[in-house]
Amino acid sequence: MDLKARVDGPAQAYVVEARVDRGRGPLVTAIVKSGTLNVGQYVVVGAEWGRIRAIRDMAGRAAELAGPAMPVEIEGMRGLPMAGDDITVVGSEERARMLSQGRRKKLERERLERMNQENVEASAEEGDEADDVPERVEVAVVVKGDVQGTVQAVADSLRSLNSPQVFVNIVHMGVGPISQSDVDKAQACNACIVGFNIRSPPSPISLSAKQANIKIFLHRVIYHLLEEMGKLIVEKAPGTAETQVTGEAEVLSIFELKSRKSKGPDVKIAGCRITDGRFTRTATMRLLRSGEVVFEGSCASLKREKQDVEAVGKGNECGLVIQDCQDFKVGDVIQCLEQVIRKPKFVSSESGAVRIEC
Repeated sequence: MDLKARVDGPAQAYVVEARVDRGRGPLVTAIVKSGTLNVGQYVVVGAEWGRIRAIRDMAGRAAELAGPAMPVEIEGMRGLPMAGDDITVVGSEERARMLSQGRRKKLERERLERMNQENVEASAEEGDEADDVPERVEVAVVVKGDVQGTVQAVADSLRSLNSPQVFVNIVHMGVGPISQSDVDKAQACNACIVGFNIRSPPSPISLSAKQANIKIFLHRVIYHLLEEMGKLIVEKAPGTAETQVTGEAEVLSIFELKSRKSKGPDVKIAGCRITDGRFTRTATMRLLRSGEVVFEGSCASLKREKQDVEAVGKGNECGLVIQDCQDFKVGDVIQCLEQVIRKPKFVSSESGAVRIEC
């Protein structure tokens, strides 16, 4: 096995972790794969660029260069790269800027394509039920954390809560404390702010977020964060309209009421006893005979002891008229149907896995 690496020439390295230091700015922990990384070199890291201002080993000692297999901390980046990004040495600031801008544009195109693809896939999953499923709503989120790896992990975990009814859109990710800029971004996108393993923002920023009606979620345990965000997603979800049987009655007798119009049909009234649940005047009624559906229509009249009522409960008798229904028979069963909105559920397993179940 050949474990030798090239020492001479431009370095090839990759990012292990990235964070923001209040005094020193963006700091990148990196490992050199080959070549030598020197102080003063211009580098492009992912979509970010910078000029290496300082190199320190893992003990915090300053160094002028870093060789193969040497973990170091690099200072001098203009922005914060992602864990796993390659570090490319370039010859000038102009070249570094140009490469960075090109990569940013490419990443933005890919982000938009990914969002569109996720929406298309969510629509396809609904298939034939598309007419019954409400429009998918968006929950926009600004994610902040202590280090870049944490931020990415939190963002990925939040995206796992996507469902056919709700799309979690990460509008911004960043390392460090929550700032006024984060509040402004959240306000512009109607987003909430998630902070993981960071301190509460200063009072002025908290007040600004409160005045803008922006929710801030701060957590140090990922499960607790997902649980709270899951509740928010369930709250935002429009839900699915379903028809439920809320009551059942047996037809005991049938009455006819002469129409007030000379040529109009007589009105058939079913004398019923509510055997289960309750009947409401605004509901839809389903007539069953020997288990088969005979008729379905809206409730035209609901009376108890000759008085119009809004509802009749279990064990009581009532007179019922179903719009345009003339075919009652003693022994028929009438069901009361109501439209209800079923919300998704936040489901967690013993292993710690979570999901939104529609």
